[in-house]
Amino acid sequence: MVKAAFIGFGEVNTPKAIIIDKCKKAEEALLKQGLELLSVYPVTDDYERTDVNDAIKKLTNVSLSSIIICVAGWIPSHAIIAITEKFRHIPMVLWGLSGWIEDNRLVTTADQAATSAIRKVMDDLGYRFKYVYDIVGKTMNSKKVADFCKAADAMTRLRSSKAGMMGYRDMNLYGTMFDGAKLKKHIGTDIESFEMLEVAQRAEVMAKDRIEQVINTRIKKWNFISKCEISTLEKAAKYYLAVSDICKERGYEAVSLKDVDGMKKLLSYPPAPVFMLLSDVDGLSTVPENDSYGMVTQLMVKYLTGQCGAYMEFYEFMEDCVLAGVPDYVPKEITQGETTVMPAAFGQLSQGILNVSKVKTGNVTMYRLAENKQGFCMHIVQGKAVNAGRWEEAGWTQPAPQLPGLKIYLDDVESFAVNVMSQHYIIAYEDNTDKMADLCRLLDIEVIR
Repeated sequence: MVKAAFIGFGEVNTPKAIIIDKCKKAEEALLKQGLELLSVYPVTDDYERTDVNDAIKKLTNVSLSSIIICVAGWIPSHAIIAITEKFRHIPMVLWGLSGWIEDNRLVTTADQAATSAIRKVMDDLGYRFKYVYDIVGKTMNSKKVADFCKAADAMTRLRSSKAGMMGYRDMNLYGTMFDGAKLKKHIGTDIESFEMLEVAQRAEVMAKDRIEQVINTRIKKWNFISKCEISTLEKAAKYYLAVSDICKERGYEAVSLKDVDGMKKLLSYPPAPVFMLLSDVDGLSTVPENDSYGMVTQLMVKYLTGQCGAYMEFYEFMEDCVLAGVPDYVPKEITQGETTVMPAAFGQLSQGILNVSKVKTGNVTMYRLAENKQGFCMHIVQGKAVNAGRWEEAGWTQPAPQLPGLKIYLDDVESFAVNVMSQHYIIAYEDNTDKMADLCRLLDIEVIR
């Protein structure tokens, strides 16, 4: 639950029952959006400042990720500022409610007179806030308010987030490198490194009963379309357990492994089933090939939407769509139907377990965090995902596996292509662009659409 303070304001001369009723309706609308509220209303501009002082007292020493300044009627600016100045470090929403129609006439409590008087003041004071206003006769803008509060909560969680990475810069790709100090300063995530040697050492002494339990309770539930060697299953289980233990011990919420030049080259084992187990069993955000900013993008998506933030890789750009797929695995969360796998070899690699599941279709949003000169930027693109049809990547043992993939139709493929930030993008279903834009604004991240 996202916890926010809800402070309802109205002038001392306005009938108190009206202010209370308007604030209560706004409060109930926010609760339906999934917020947990610490509510204080009505707060008036009484001469003794009793309401203001009571509000400050109730909010002090309480853990909050955001504050909702709900303006239910005219209120002099000083009554709001007297409270907000005590909590200026917390993101806020300035929410102006509206009047109503009664007996064919509009009745107003001058809500937007109050927000008009305070908006620029809050901006001049350097508050991090969003201004939202309601319109007479229209549905309350509670979702916009709640989305900002969820973005503020995500920002708070990012400040203490940790991700783990085995190895660094797989395939010597430039786009997977990261600036640790810059990342900590602007976003807050710590990416810590651990060695493949540690994983291999832990795997070699892994208890047999733990390995058998993973095989029997997890791996054998997958739909194998052809028989797989038991040694392949055992490697999947023991490497998963080794990485899982490291992540749990160190508090990682996301993880990436050195894939091509790491596990495939040195351990002769493609890590696709390891990623599947880490995602599906442990609930970790996972992305291959030491994709550092891909992991951070995943955490941002996860905190905002509750979705895993699966990665997709681009294979082809077409006139009206892009072919996005994966050469290894997809999390169960975005799988259409059961998890389907097969033993397969690619090039000179030994047998591995390849995920060939179908991917869920629908409206998607693709995200990618990248560095720019000022700090960071976020590329956000919406599209319609449909089944990719039959396609394959050259190099697989024939008959080649039909890899998980989507054709994602975009409004403007060329605009996307000229701004593309990486071969990996993180996807979430439905439209969550406003929440991500709010989060980026809070973190001073440039948004590119």
